[in-house]
Amino acid sequence: MSQTRQLSRDEIKTLPLFPALGPAQITVVDRAALPGALAALRAARVAGFDTESRPTFRKGEEATGPHLIQLATSDHAYLFPVSDAEVLAALGALLASGELLVVGFDLRSDKRHLRDRFGIECKALLDVGSLFQSDSPTITVGAVQAVARVFGQYFRKSKKQSTSNWGAKVLSEAQQVYAANDAWVALRIYQALRPAP
Repeated sequence: MSQTRQLSRDEIKTLPLFPALGPAQITVVDRAALPGALAALRAARVAGFDTESRPTFRKGEEATGPHLIQLATSDHAYLFPVSDAEVLAALGALLASGELLVVGFDLRSDKRHLRDRFGIECKALLDVGSLFQSDSPTITVGAVQAVARVFGQYFRKSKKQSTSNWGAKVLSEAQQVYAANDAWVALRIYQALRPAP
C-alpha cells in the first residue's frame, strides 16, 4: 500500500480486517493491578496512547472528559479509569517523568485535556500522524487511514462504542476492546514506521 496516497473510505472497507487485541489482552487497571501495569509500561519504554471521553449531547453541556486513559504495549493494553485518584496520580507521575514515550494520533486535545483537568503534563509524546507524508498538507492521517496505508488492512471503528458512556463505573467488553485497540494500533503503526536505530 502507498504511504502517501489518501485512500477513500470505500477502498479501505474492501481490505481485510486488521487483527485486533482481544479481551484476554486487556486490563482495566484498579489499585491491585496498578503495580503490574506500571512495571509493564516502564519495561516497554514506548506505549500506544489514547483517551476516551463521555460525549455531550445537549447544547451548552460542558465536556468533563477524559474519563479513560489507554496505554498499550506490544501485546497488552491497560485502561486507566480517571475516577480512581490513586491510580490516576500514579499514571500521571509516569507520564510526567518522560521515561515512557507515548505515541498516538492527533494528541493535541488529549494533551490539553489531561493538563487542564488533572494537571498531568505528558513529557514524551509523539503524534504518529506526523510520520506520514500526504498528498495535501491539510490532510491529517488518523488510525483507520494509517492501518490501510501501512498494513493494507481495515481498522474498523464502531461509532456506537465511540459515543458510548466512557464515564460508566463498569465498562462493557465491547468498550474495553474499542478503547484498547485505539491505543494499540498507534503503537503498531509507530513500530512499523520508526526509523531503524
